[in-house]
Amino acid sequence: MNKKEQNQKSLDNATNTLKQVSVNFATPKTIRKNIADLINELANDNHTISVRAANAISILDEITQDPNLPSHVRVTLWQAVSILERIRE
Repeated sequence: MNKKEQNQKSLDNATNTLKQVSVNFATPKTIRKNIADLINELANDNHTISVRAANAISILDEITQDPNLPSHVRVTLWQAVSILERIRE
């Protein structure tokens, strides 16, 4: 598998993880909306896959700082960050 395919697979895995958070009713509504917006940004082809991943990591870092975020959701978001960090051009 070449690097581009690996990056796409990582992006798909991270997107699936984020989708789980966005449909989980244990996640606060505002966080679900932010995650849904983030999923749309990850799907947007206007930027390279590495730029989309870097932007997503930055946004997820901000979201995980929210003190109202349930700890199990925070851990899941960290998992998505870990997956996105594997993406390199």
